[in-house]
Parts: sequence; structure tokens; C-alpha cells
Amino acid sequence: MTTSTAPRTARVQRETSESSIDLSIDLDGTGSSDIETSVPFYDHLLTAFAKHSLTDLTVRATGDTHIDVHHTVEDVGIVLGQAIRQALGDKRGISRYGDALVPLDEALVQAVVDISGRPYLVHAGEPAGFEYHLIGGHFTGSMVRHVFEAITYNAGLTVHVNVLGGRDAHHIAEAEFKAFARAFRQAKAFDPLVSGIPSTKGAL
Repeated sequence: MTTSTAPRTARVQRETSESSIDLSIDLDGTGSSDIETSVPFYDHLLTAFAKHSLTDLTVRATGDTHIDVHHTVEDVGIVLGQAIRQALGDKRGISRYGDALVPLDEALVQAVVDISGRPYLVHAGEPAGFEYHLIGGHFTGSMVRHVFEAITYNAGLTVHVNVLGGRDAHHIAEAEFKAFARAFRQAKAFDPLVSGIPSTKGAL
């Protein structure tokens, strides 16, 4: 087995006229998190991602949420993706692939992750009207897909998220993040049977 001995950590800061973000990540953590995005339900989703992917995550974000949560939520997704890509390093020794099937009461979501270096998102199955639902009175259901788009594009991941069932919008969104987290946890893990970079190309 050949694995990187460098710590898989990153800190990314992003400042625009719409948001200010400071994010730190440790891919080999225990799932601890300290998250303040000024969007409470988003904090909840990111906390679930950290816990179930065994990724330590610290986020401090503020933005023009008096207009809409859109800019802050998207920009945190962008920065999280950039941090994941940076922390993964050369990807030597990783499993590369991960998949998970996660329930949350009546909701059921499948997620598959490939740390491929090629950003691609397939996202399907959310019930009609989900995108218009205000979760917690502030987080629009449409933002769930938007966050996954931001993460996958900036992290260089191929991600499939398929909602197999669900009625409650809170449960569906949370199950999506937990399924993604569990799949990512498998994909980023070191595999003792993998020597070098797990690609016939020699690079990911």
C-alpha cells in the first residue's frame, strides 16, 4: 500500500460583495464540527455531513441573507468543494469509490461518489414541489441540488444522488446530505489493497 503521509487538511477563505467565508477541513477527523453560516438549516445539513463522513469541519460565513440565503449557501458549497479538492492531495491510496443507502424515517436516499477528478452530478427523485418548499422558513428546497452542484464541480467529484422515497422535506434534504456523507466517507478512506493512485491513467 502507498498512501500519502501528509495531513489531509485545508483552509479556504473567500470574500465577495455577497458573502464572507472562512472554512477549514480535516478529512481524517472524527466528525466534529463548528458551523455558523447564518442559515440555521444549512448549519444542520453541514453538521450532518461532517458527522457522517468523519470529516472535521469548521465554517464561519456571513452574507446578504437579508436578500436571500442563496448567495451564502452557494458560496459555502463552492468553498467546501475547493477545500475537499485541496485536502485530498494526489489521492494516492484512497478507495476512490463509495456508495450509501440512507433512510431517515419515511425518506430513503442513495448516493454514489467517485473521486474522479471529473466534476459531474446526477441528481434525481425529489418529489414535485420540493424545490419550492421553505424548510425552517428560510431554506428553499431547490438549494439542496445547488449545493451538490457547487461541491461536485469544485471538488472534482462524480456524484449520483437519487431520492428513492420521502414525504417530509426536512427528512428528504437531511437524508440526501447523510447519504452523500457516507458515500464520501468510503471514497476518501485509504484502502490497504490500493497501491498508488487508483486509476489506469495514473492520475485523478
